[in-house]
Amino acid sequence: MSIHVLPDALINQIAAGEVIERPASVIKELVENSLDAGATRIEVEITRGGHEFIRVSDDGIGVVAEEIVLALTRHATSKIASLDDLENVTTLGFRGEALPSIASVSKLILTSRPSHAEHAWVAQSHDGQLAIPQPAAHPPGTRVEVRDLFFNVPARRKFLRSEATEYQHVVRMLERLSLSRFEVGFSLLHNGRSIWHLPPALQPAERLARVAKICGEDFTAHIIELEYDLENMRLAGWLALPTFSRSQSDLQFLFLNGRFVRDKLLASAARQAYHDVLFHGRFPAYLLYLNLDPAMVDVNAHPQKLEVRFRDPGRVREFVFRTLEGALAKTHPTAHSAGSGSVDWLTGSARFNQVRDQTQARFVLPQVHRAPGSVDNYREYVQPAPGGVPPLGHAIAQLHGIYILTQTVDGVVLVDMHAAHERIMYERMKKLLAGQTAQQLLLVPEIIQVSQAQADIADAHAQEFAALGFGVERLAPGQLALRSIPSLLIGRDPAGLVRDVLSDLLEQGHSRRVEESINHLLGTMACHAAVRAQRNLSLPEMNALLREMEGTERADQCNHGRPTWVRLSISDLDRLFLRGR
Repeated sequence: MSIHVLPDALINQIAAGEVIERPASVIKELVENSLDAGATRIEVEITRGGHEFIRVSDDGIGVVAEEIVLALTRHATSKIASLDDLENVTTLGFRGEALPSIASVSKLILTSRPSHAEHAWVAQSHDGQLAIPQPAAHPPGTRVEVRDLFFNVPARRKFLRSEATEYQHVVRMLERLSLSRFEVGFSLLHNGRSIWHLPPALQPAERLARVAKICGEDFTAHIIELEYDLENMRLAGWLALPTFSRSQSDLQFLFLNGRFVRDKLLASAARQAYHDVLFHGRFPAYLLYLNLDPAMVDVNAHPQKLEVRFRDPGRVREFVFRTLEGALAKTHPTAHSAGSGSVDWLTGSARFNQVRDQTQARFVLPQVHRAPGSVDNYREYVQPAPGGVPPLGHAIAQLHGIYILTQTVDGVVLVDMHAAHERIMYERMKKLLAGQTAQQLLLVPEIIQVSQAQADIADAHAQEFAALGFGVERLAPGQLALRSIPSLLIGRDPAGLVRDVLSDLLEQGHSRRVEESINHLLGTMACHAAVRAQRNLSLPEMNALLREMEGTERADQCNHGRPTWVRLSISDLDRLFLRGR
């Protein structure tokens, strides 16, 4: 076949193949256009999951009569005019592909009226062919109707799923869009029936109510609110407590400058922030909003704009990781927190059986041997000032050698001694080790064969390797000599760890594998140290453990992710025993 220029209709259908995957993709593009138009109200109506009919209506600025045909023309846009605009994109859409792409695989009607116009204009496209615009009656704003999606592309249409499946994709898409713009009201109708209506959420309580409607009330009952600024970056949103973990990543929402993204770098930073407070195999839940200078990110890296590229990925990743890690470090007992264990059993809605590793090892603290005049490893309990009761209260008893029962101002607290002591030991070990990584020299250096790019990275990061306890020297273009290793990693395949670190540095410019490996070992050591001895505790020892918990980061859960304590108020106890009914 000779070289030739493709017809416009085929070009639009190829573009549609990249942008329009299913009815939910159409709705995403149309709603994003409405948001870019400054809409404060968006209504979505679909029939048969979007197979048959889609209508998106808004009260945005509208399209003037002279430009309504241009709106359906490929690569026509009002959102960028130069390369500078492309490098500083602040809108959700900007390529000018969505409307003509949708029109090429459907029967599309665009009706729009600016607020200053006397009437609206309507433009129709059938199989990519535009009709002459006509005047029409319509309130200020824009309405786009899409019928018979993929009617002229049977191969694409047969890949659509059932009505129920496509409908669920539409719902998930609209949920993400409604979480990206709290100031906008959204409504959804399916097969003529109103599914839900979300009014604009301008106040904090209203925003939280919208989050609860979409993510569930359980999520909003177990969250930390987050807001942090650093230079030209800002991270805000909600983190679920570590004890509210999931079996899948279905409650992970990341928005970058108001755009929902699936970014491996950001997801990895969030996952590592939770790394020593979750059960193995469990997933954290979060709703996060990252805002930064548009020039720092390339949003033109993916046809559907779900993936992005950062100019300085290492800096962005470290900012997200450190911010989330710092917020999670504050999950320790306070006077106003309800504890890290669930009290749903009071209402008969416990989901404890869904959590793995429920077995509890028998635990007592080791016997303390003191020389005359020495200071005990545990501080003697000091009675607080009159009327001042600490967050975890005062110990009353030890139950079955496992739990501490305490009395507080307005109820009681139960503490899992093993989980609490394990976290205390773990955090203490990390602090002792910080900045004091001991090295073990190797009698015979270990030779590591790597790529030239990896060897170059090893040279560039030699100081970082040395700070972690690794002595790495380059012998040849693709050969490294490992002359010393961190003492804690003896017998743990340090050469393999070096290779993994080099791979991370090449891909991300940053690696935390060594720190994670050391922390994993410290966690194991803390676990063994916490369960070795067998003896009961005195009241002063129990109170000392409680005071340690109150001052220890992440003390709401052990380093395996299990909760460490739960608070029962007087009203909880009254409800349990049906008092007042």
